[in-house]
This record gives sequence, structure tokens and C-alpha cells, in this order.
Amino acid sequence: MIETRHESKTRFLNAAMHVIRVKGYAATRIEDVCAEAGLTKGSFFHHFKSKEDLALAAAEHWEEVTSALFRSAPYRQLTDPLDRVLAYVDFRKEILRGELADFTCLVGTMVQEVYDTNPDIREACNRSISSHAATIEADIAEAIREYGIEADWTAQSLALYTQATFQGAFILAKAKGGSEIAVDCIDHLHRYIEMLFSQSDRRSVRNDRGITTARR
Repeated sequence: MIETRHESKTRFLNAAMHVIRVKGYAATRIEDVCAEAGLTKGSFFHHFKSKEDLALAAAEHWEEVTSALFRSAPYRQLTDPLDRVLAYVDFRKEILRGELADFTCLVGTMVQEVYDTNPDIREACNRSISSHAATIEADIAEAIREYGIEADWTAQSLALYTQATFQGAFILAKAKGGSEIAVDCIDHLHRYIEMLFSQSDRRSVRNDRGITTARR
């Protein structure tokens, strides 16, 4: 019985992640989530007190799902920290697949709507975005040390800037109805990060064949 309840709750959370990214938080009804999950309202209220309760749980579920995705991504195996940062950016581009709701951000979608009206959901979204930024912040900080960068910006500020770029790219993709503009934005972010580290004597350079090598 416990396993059945857990499985149905997960179905609701997965359904919420999809429906909210399609319709937005305000327009999403409990009935919509139930229909997407293929479950009843009675089952819904067994797990959640309200739509807000679902949104809070969905934000946490989103963080768990995406954290697992990025922990297992190939770029995590790279030894050079700057290579990891740049490959992370490239990985974010690679996963821009399918419909808009398949690659846009749940918490980014919700926080745009409720930042001034629902502080609990806003903070849940903030925790999710900030937690993810912290993972790339660690790689940026290591790259700063490794490449001897001295600048008036910090690993944290650059990590948060990457998230601002992705969220802005999602908004433009929604406005233009496709992922092409998001791809362009992420490519610009890649070039920007390369330029930030170009002051280092160990900076990455491109040879005539377009292969990245490190100047030691």
C-alpha cells in the first residue's frame, strides 16, 4: 500500500512539472494535473492539501530530478575545471530538445508568476535555482584558482549569471516559439566565459582545427 501511494504521488509531481510548464502556475487547475497523471481528485487530496502544496512539492521534486540528471552528465568526468564549466554550458544546449515544456524550467516558470504574491513558492523556487547554481559555482571557483584569475567578479556571481542567461533564454524561446534563440544565447554565454578566462597564461586557445588546448 505504501509503494502504491508513493508511485501515485510521483505521478502527480511529474504531471505538475509538465502541466505548469505548459499552462503556467495560475492557469493550472488541480483537475488538469489529475488528468495528466491519470488519477482522481480523491487521490490528489490524499497526498496534497492544495495546489500550493503541490507546487511546493513539485519544486522540490524538480530539484531532485534535475540534480540527478546533471550529476550523471558526461562533463562531470572532465578533470580540468574550466573544461567542466564550458562543457556544462554545452550540455545545457544539448538538452534543448522537444517541445518548449520539455526543456523550459519549472521553477523559473512559477517564480515569474508568484514572486510577489506567494512567498513560500518564491522561496522554494529560489532554493532550487540557487542550489543548482552552487554546483557550477564550485567548478568556477576551482577554475579561478587553477587559472590564476584576478577579477572583480566572483564564482558565485558568474554561476548566478549562467542561470540568468538560461532563464532569459527560456523566456525568449517561449516568445519566439522555438529553441533557436535559446541556442544562440547559450552559445554567447560559452564565448563570454571563455573571454573571462582569456587573461590567464593557461587560457584556452583554438588551434586551426578548432580543437581546444590549454596554454600552460
